[in-house]
Amino acid sequence: MRRPSWRDPRLGVGILLVVASVALGSWAVSRADATVEVYQADTALTPGDVVEVADLQVVQVRLDGVEGVYLVPGADLETAVITRTVGAGELVPLSSLGSQEQLELRPVQIAMSAAMQDLVTAGSRVELWVAMPDPTSPQGGLLAPELLVEDVEVRDVHADTSVFAGADSVQVQVLVHEDALPDLLAALAADGQVTIVPVLGGVG
Repeated sequence: MRRPSWRDPRLGVGILLVVASVALGSWAVSRADATVEVYQADTALTPGDVVEVADLQVVQVRLDGVEGVYLVPGADLETAVITRTVGAGELVPLSSLGSQEQLELRPVQIAMSAAMQDLVTAGSRVELWVAMPDPTSPQGGLLAPELLVEDVEVRDVHADTSVFAGADSVQVQVLVHEDALPDLLAALAADGQVTIVPVLGGVG
């Protein structure tokens, strides 16, 4: 058997394969360790919220092309508002941002039993039912409840501080589409009893 020569083409091919495999491995490791900065919501952000850096935190993620999908540091937030709910701890999608003019939702405040607070929080989906006054009842009775608005998002829940409120009542701010707003406001103006009914599992 003859000793391999440096001029043997097989030796050159072998060296090129080794170099290529080392380079490919190094590239794969560097890509695996590469991260980019992306904004994450500290708390739940609901439609109508103005986007502020104070409500966000920067996290490092291993994602490609995040600049076109998620909100990154340095983006212009001057007129940005939330158009759909972003949960606490979630990355902020660019698709959840818009302008105030794009919002077709209006906040309306409705009283609710404090016992329901565990089921109704910011971002929850609820239904609004109404029982209108019965004009034939001398004792001020109510008609049978009817579904008034379905699939409504809760923007905020806070304590009822009015002098007429008891400790068992809270105020819920719901986001109602402008098309359903006239019926809801008419029911409230007519002293209809509006009840918030949570949709189980309905978190935006």
